[in-house]
Amino acid sequence: MTDKYQPALHDAVEHDADAEGGERVAKALARAGVASRREVERLIEAGKVVLNGQVLTTPAVRVFPGDLLVVDGKLVEDRQPTRLFRYHKPTGLVTTHNDPGGRPTVFGALPHGLPRVISVGRLDLNSEGLLLLTNDGELSRALEMPQNAWTRRYRARAFGHATQETLDRLKDGTTIEGVRYGPIEARLDKAQDKAGGGRNVWITVTLSEGKNREVRKVLESVGLKVNRLIRLSYGPFALGTLQAGQVEEVGPRVIRELLAGVIADENMPQGDKPQFIGVADPLHAPGVAKDGERLRGGEIQRRAPTGRAPQIATPKVEEPKKVYKAGWAKAKIRTDGHKAKTHRPKSIDTKFVTEAPGRGKPGAKGVASKGAAGKPGARPAGKAAPQGAVRGNVAPARSGKPAGFKGPRPTGAKPAPRGPKR
Repeated sequence: MTDKYQPALHDAVEHDADAEGGERVAKALARAGVASRREVERLIEAGKVVLNGQVLTTPAVRVFPGDLLVVDGKLVEDRQPTRLFRYHKPTGLVTTHNDPGGRPTVFGALPHGLPRVISVGRLDLNSEGLLLLTNDGELSRALEMPQNAWTRRYRARAFGHATQETLDRLKDGTTIEGVRYGPIEARLDKAQDKAGGGRNVWITVTLSEGKNREVRKVLESVGLKVNRLIRLSYGPFALGTLQAGQVEEVGPRVIRELLAGVIADENMPQGDKPQFIGVADPLHAPGVAKDGERLRGGEIQRRAPTGRAPQIATPKVEEPKKVYKAGWAKAKIRTDGHKAKTHRPKSIDTKFVTEAPGRGKPGAKGVASKGAAGKPGARPAGKAAPQGAVRGNVAPARSGKPAGFKGPRPTGAKPAPRGPKR
């Protein structure tokens, strides 16, 4: 380890441990986002903190500008401006950097591109919702302190029977197993009867302390067993529309407006746009949805079951295409000279149609037959041809009677066809 950072050690300045100025190593590492002060003390006890090439054995050491700090074999960079992230923690993740049991952790599930961050408070394994992450340990400590009274709001689903009057008793605080819990505001939202006589209730809980498993223990004291717990907001920061597994950076301008006086001026970020753009893909995070439910704007909405777990990205399987015989469903070309029938009416040349009297028809009074004018044997306009007359050498009409027949038409006989309409 010493050889790896030997060039930088020449630039490090030796200081007296009792010298004034500087800051304690635990505070310096907390500001750098390495870990909380308590975690730094544990790292020092484990011999994982090196200052200017010397392994530290006590946290009572001050760090000055230019000093070289190495934690667990990694060089600690200079202090960066404060950054803050909103993260929708799903169930099944532990809020710690290293879990002795080998369970998946929040920090192991974070996407690439984020700096080294620590959490503001914790959410247990079975809890979900908003978890604030920051690279500033001092900011994390300031937001966690109970005396600063940062409000936390949760949505809890619990099994059991409760009334609003019972929940109102929590406003004065309660003591459970010798631990005093501060005032809690609990509002009964709705109740759902279950098969078999059970009942689930949805409760909105607001508190400002955030002790370990506080919501679960307090509701259990009034006969309710919490089976789902979602953090909706922490101080002025809300879960919003973040889906499980998504993370989004809070903009520098929002940090300056909401955390003025909490963050030191030298650590205050500048600019307007965050460095981490967009949100992480939530499909690979556990616990995206339960029981056909999802969060929208901090409220739980039902959705129709899809038949598969929505948090798993199922690969798309392409079905094999059907194989048809050659030429199937295609127009076949006939080779026998047959022509397809059409629905177009056949054209009729009126000069081959026997003229018969009628209004507006060829052969009527005052109407000349089409094609007859100028032909030998054409009759003048205004005179009708005698019934049964033929023109030239054209065959008789379709009545079946000989030419020149003037007798009455038998009953049921079809009249001679007329010419086309004009």
